[in-house]
Amino acid sequence: MEEINLIIAKNLKAFRESKKLSLEKVAELTGVSKTMIGQIERGESSPTITTIWKIANGLKISFTSLINSPQQDTKVILRSEIQALSEDNGKYRVYPNFPFEDDKRFEVYSVEIEKGGFLSADSHREGTEEFITVFEGELTVRVNNTEYTLRNGDSIRFKADRQHAYHNSGDILTRLSMILYYPI
Repeated sequence: MEEINLIIAKNLKAFRESKKLSLEKVAELTGVSKTMIGQIERGESSPTITTIWKIANGLKISFTSLINSPQQDTKVILRSEIQALSEDNGKYRVYPNFPFEDDKRFEVYSVEIEKGGFLSADSHREGTEEFITVFEGELTVRVNNTEYTLRNGDSIRFKADRQHAYHNSGDILTRLSMILYYPI
């Protein structure tokens, strides 16, 4: 239980300082006494669920933003730790570098497509966009029956809420980065 108190203390203090709020102002906004806010921030108090909710509601932040450990400022993703997903008998491989998270509106993939590899993708939800940059090889992307051929260093952005397809139309392995952006 003590670890959660330290997490709450750190999160509350960081939020208050980032918004330049005094202890008095937080007490006024939340209905929790200045003394109690100070004790919580110093890790000297074990706030009840009701108190945490009062603070969250008063500050107009989520309950979980007070009780969850903050994400690290830096995260290294090792290729050897990513489980590849494959299609087209292994000719099309997707590496989810940064999978979708509820508090983010995007996901990032590395993709490798062997010579002749192909994937036809279903429409994503309305408003979704894809951003692709080719780093090696050649990629043909088909969107709405129009084909676009990209080579090393070329990029494309398109509405992915319609049927689309990827094809390695070159002679060597194609490597690319893909970002899917989801609307609110």
